[in-house]
Amino acid sequence: MKLNVFENKEDSGAAAAQLGADYIRKAVEAEGHANIIVATGASQFEMLSALIEMPDIPWHKISIFHLDEYVGMSIEHPASFRRYLWERFHSKLPVPPADFHYLNAEENPQAECDRVGALIQVLKIHVCFAGIGENGHLAFNDPPADFETEAPYKVVALDEACRMQQMGEGWFPTFEDVPTHAISMSVRQIMKSEKMIITVPDERKSVAVQGAVEGPVSPQCPASILQNHECCHFYMDAAGASKLKV
Repeated sequence: MKLNVFENKEDSGAAAAQLGADYIRKAVEAEGHANIIVATGASQFEMLSALIEMPDIPWHKISIFHLDEYVGMSIEHPASFRRYLWERFHSKLPVPPADFHYLNAEENPQAECDRVGALIQVLKIHVCFAGIGENGHLAFNDPPADFETEAPYKVVALDEACRMQQMGEGWFPTFEDVPTHAISMSVRQIMKSEKMIITVPDERKSVAVQGAVEGPVSPQCPASILQNHECCHFYMDAAGASKLKV
């Protein structure tokens, strides 16, 4: 794990985007194409905005997957991750990507897991941009997370802390409005990514950051599995890193 701490989330997000862009360019140069994963949520605002502005990224040679989506949610809902990615990222790219594999969990989430899982499992993922949750989750793999499932995507139940975070970030007006299930990329699939760019700003994530970076590798803090990744970069603002001992 390589830890990078900046004074504010804007600088942290810009630095994360810069390194990710470098990795993407090198992958395309070496192989003619790159496959990446992007995440959603408030933690990714600054990083995605900066990534869009990075020069000389050949987006037309890049295929994009994302981590998760709520079960039963219309793309028109303000909290839809498909909508988030279209409005904040996909539609703002200077040229269209080679592919953007959206997750549609509206009607048959298991069939969607199978469909997108069949696409991603035969590919090398060059860069995964992600965050971690207040409960230490990685994608929607809440504690205690399943570290063993080989399926690339699975339908998961969301725990109370996860659902409270979604409401607290303003995506839903009440706790009861937050869905109880989602499609999530599995932990093992995430860990297959060659490069991990983890962006985690804000003091409310500081306990999760401490557990992920300094705690034992345990399903009780799913993001702690990132300690086992060969190339994982954490980008934090001072608040997000405030509980680290290093």
